[in-house]
Amino acid sequence: MKRILAILATLTLTLSTALAQGWQQSPPHPIQQCVQHSPWGFAESRQQLQPLCRTGYLSAYDAAAKIPNWVAYTLQPQNALGCQPRGNDFVADRSVKDGARPEDYTGTGYDRGHAAPDGDLAWSEHTQRESYLMTNMYPQAGSLNRGAWKLLETSIRGWAVQQGAPYTIYVGAVYSPQDKTIGRGVVVPSTYYKIVVNGRTGQIAGWSFPHRQPYPNLGNDLTKLRAPVKDIMALSGVTFKFPPGAVEVPPGSEWPVNYGALTDSKRNTCKK
Repeated sequence: MKRILAILATLTLTLSTALAQGWQQSPPHPIQQCVQHSPWGFAESRQQLQPLCRTGYLSAYDAAAKIPNWVAYTLQPQNALGCQPRGNDFVADRSVKDGARPEDYTGTGYDRGHAAPDGDLAWSEHTQRESYLMTNMYPQAGSLNRGAWKLLETSIRGWAVQQGAPYTIYVGAVYSPQDKTIGRGVVVPSTYYKIVVNGRTGQIAGWSFPHRQPYPNLGNDLTKLRAPVKDIMALSGVTFKFPPGAVEVPPGSEWPVNYGALTDSKRNTCKK
């Protein structure tokens, strides 16, 4: 039975990869076209990184680690209820040399975890397909990727819709040469983080996700993962840019979200 399941998984990946490769990848845009994803200035890092400007996000790619060091994107309220069905068309990014491939993750126990999520980029077929480029992926424990990480992704969409405000999201990873690797040298980070900025009010909030297997079940309490933004930047070595006079939201005072109403809004929007 295990062998049959493994064969089926391989066939599914092969078919998905073939479909994805049938899509014509576009080269990255000039970085100036990604100002919308870093509206207060581009982040500064102590590492040498390759900027990859896509329509829906900006990836600062670390070629040596074969993962993005950080990704930035701005989610507009009108794009937060995208209706493109999830494709799972993971594909190597042809704009980088010897980058990660989908099969690097196969059989490792790690998910291909989006930095800029599929759900936030489902407002057009092109942006959604670009979300599946491997330069937008991290190796993540499934219990994290499908748990607290996914809950925060959903919350961000809820904030954009229900607050009626654009949100800029900085997503990143903390890792070192001593961390384990999978596949052909894809580094598995020890920590992930997200910094969320309300573009209308200038409020900011940060979350830090220590990465280990199995990931602890924290339920729906994202406040347990809140971290000061200054600590996240110190740990990651990345200096992100914020609106003048930005104010950090205290843990437990994050923007409210009605998940039931969000589900109804999504259903009603996509019926049309």
